[in-house]
Amino acid sequence: MFGVIQSGLTAAIASGVDNLHFVKEGAFILSWLGSWLTSWALMVPVVLFAAPVIRRIVNSMSYE
Repeated sequence: MFGVIQSGLTAAIASGVDNLHFVKEGAFILSWLGSWLTSWALMVPVVLFAAPVIRRIVNSMSYE
């Protein structure tokens, strides 16, 4: 569940920044929503599969 929420929040922020230029045109919400849903759908599997690998790499780097 953490990965789903984390990827959704990250995609929402990145899509919002990328679509800021649509604020002047009044098309921000629709453009942002489409971008966010697309990027979230792509990022959920990436985050869910990458997280265990990243965790192992980080754990192997610890100085314990």
